[in-house]
Amino acid sequence: MQAIADRVEIDALRSEFSDAVMMRDRGRLAALFTTDGALRMPNIPVELIGRDEILAGGERLQAQWDFFVQTTHPGSVRLDGDTASGRAYMQELARTLDGREGQNYAVYHDQYRRTDEGWRFAERVYEVRYVDTTALPGSAPRAAAEPGFGEPASAPRLERAAAALRANGFTVEILDDVAAARGRIAGLIPAGATVFTSASETLRLSGIDADINAGGRYDAVKPRVLAMDRATRADEIRRLLASPDVVVGSVAALTETGSIVVASGSGSQIPSYSGGAARAIWVVGAQKVVPDLGTALRRVEEHALPLEDARARAVYGQGSAVNRLLVLNAEPHPGRCTVLLLREAIGF
Repeated sequence: MQAIADRVEIDALRSEFSDAVMMRDRGRLAALFTTDGALRMPNIPVELIGRDEILAGGERLQAQWDFFVQTTHPGSVRLDGDTASGRAYMQELARTLDGREGQNYAVYHDQYRRTDEGWRFAERVYEVRYVDTTALPGSAPRAAAEPGFGEPASAPRLERAAAALRANGFTVEILDDVAAARGRIAGLIPAGATVFTSASETLRLSGIDADINAGGRYDAVKPRVLAMDRATRADEIRRLLASPDVVVGSVAALTETGSIVVASGSGSQIPSYSGGAARAIWVVGAQKVVPDLGTALRRVEEHALPLEDARARAVYGQGSAVNRLLVLNAEPHPGRCTVLLLREAIGF
């Protein structure tokens, strides 16, 4: 009876792996391994040792997907007390955000170990047996209930995103509208502070850009920079933009898993956002909340870039591009970054 129970639990473990992959639940995926477990995929190549590496590696791999489908076919299991070995057979098809696609058949060569948490993978080694890179005739339909990239996220999704961001070291406040954000920013930034406002439709439409740059309360960087000769004072401009007391702006996307994505054509806001500014404040409309990093990158390309490109052509006579991409997965200095997450949509 014990051998039967062990086999059932190991089969469930293998099924749980595919379910976690399909649901993009990276935390659950990592927890299916022993603390020193290994996931090896020589064909990619990837070698991840320990739960932390498996968690981070899953994030990197899944960020590349447009869609991914994995089906597990259970294979052999050989029990040996508190350890076991076995195989699982995989059928997979996928398309990445950069357009690569195809299907394959593979084998996972497994080592299992009984732990206090139940059976866990001690090692999974992925061996591809067949690859077909022919263009896939189908696509991944978007669920009808899933909001479009321009529609505000629901209250539960806002709360999930806020909780995940807080767990990653960001300060988050959920506010009703832009009026509340304008008032809150006045309370967050002390008078006389050096403040840089990054290019942002959210700031322009909300009036925050004008409040900071024309209100007289702050040492505003943008008017000073615009008055400088870019040919002779380029170094001074660069330093002013890179390390103000406070940078205020917005972002391209914010995930329910606690990451922030910034896209830029010039890169002018990237140094201050990533750590150059003593404080960063981002005003984020509810339509920018997405489930995960892969969807965030798709939002940048499919939604934000076309809108910004059209704006740039109308204003500057030339298009835009995603020349710089910043992903903030955590803030190592709690209190430095504040996200004012609105319940309404604003900006791109």
